[in-house]
Amino acid sequence: MSETAEPIIATQHLSKSFGDLVAVRDLSLEVRRGEIFGILGPNGAGKSTTIRMLCGILDPTSGSGRVVGFDIARDAERIKEHIGYMTQRFSLYEDLTVLENLKFYAGIYGVPRARRAARIGEMLAQSGLTKRKDQIAGTLSGGWKQRVALACATIHSPPLLFLDEPTAGVDPVSRREFWEQIYEIASGGTTAVMTTHYMDEAERCHRLAFIFRGELLDVGTPDEIVTRRGLRVAELDLERADEAAGLLRARPEVEEVAHYGRRLRLATRRGVDPVDLARRVLAERAIAPGEPREIRPTVEDAFVAMVRADAARERGAS
Repeated sequence: MSETAEPIIATQHLSKSFGDLVAVRDLSLEVRRGEIFGILGPNGAGKSTTIRMLCGILDPTSGSGRVVGFDIARDAERIKEHIGYMTQRFSLYEDLTVLENLKFYAGIYGVPRARRAARIGEMLAQSGLTKRKDQIAGTLSGGWKQRVALACATIHSPPLLFLDEPTAGVDPVSRREFWEQIYEIASGGTTAVMTTHYMDEAERCHRLAFIFRGELLDVGTPDEIVTRRGLRVAELDLERADEAAGLLRARPEVEEVAHYGRRLRLATRRGVDPVDLARRVLAERAIAPGEPREIRPTVEDAFVAMVRADAARERGAS
């Protein structure tokens, strides 16, 4: 990745409305060439609408942007020629075989006839699909369907790949294997832009954009985003977990207390030491916190904190 290279995606104040519903509001962001870029947020946050505007599928209501060097409003068809696009639903032809799907998409994406057979063979081998090439796509499991969809989306070696909730409904093993494929594709020079609401997947991206209610909350590396929240997190093992949770939640320094059986996960704001706080607060009720230990805050912690802060600001403004 190069921070000085021209971005492969750049938007300025991009918005999209459907009647009175504002799905995306004033979105300005850049994606660098060669990175795996995650667009995160809960369902209905505006992630898929953002991807569809960048792909040239939806026209923006206002704002501007360029994708792979083309204007998203004027050059939508040119953008489609230079990207790969994989949706959360299996969008291939389920009554065709794996091989027939690959042949079809190779033709759609304009892979030269002289190169087509070799390229299809490469994709079958890379995706582990060679032995399944004659299987009807509709009879495959979710993980194998995902492999076929990714192979079809990248059959033309696009410089930019969009992945819209690609691991939704896929088992954990298949999700891990899918991510290995994404890293392999990215190492070959393809930029990958992924929407997801799985926060553990966010940790795997080079950079992230957090979207909530159609607005951009933050952009940066996972570590940068977590650090900006000023959170510290500790785990405590104790007997009177319910009582301890109530006492800790009442403290203004506490961002969140979550139950995991007898274990509590305590997150504090503004750099407050969670281990020291837990010991002081629980000592007042003679609750022994076991051996509390500080752990690394996650992207999920950061996202939950941002959403709660945004909701608090809205309540204060109303």
